[in-house]
Amino acid sequence: MSVQVLFPEELLVASREDQDVFSRKVVIYTLGHLYKQGKISSGIGAQVLGCDRYEFYRLLSENGFSVIDYTEDELDRESKTSREIAEKVKNK
Repeated sequence: MSVQVLFPEELLVASREDQDVFSRKVVIYTLGHLYKQGKISSGIGAQVLGCDRYEFYRLLSENGFSVIDYTEDELDRESKTSREIAEKVKNK
């Protein structure tokens, strides 16, 4: 099953993009919003785009989506863990 969305030609003219580029951007923005809302996983997003997760994250990032959305506590924990690992590696 697929869904077709029609846009007026004026949007293509205004965006100065051809139909294929415009369509791909619409899909990326849609997937980005669904991913941000927690409605799809990165795996599903990558599958829809026909790429791997790293490419999916790169595309989201290039199009203004945050791929890492930590709370302040999660960011502090992640930072602490990273420093601890770096210290262990340094001392080996």
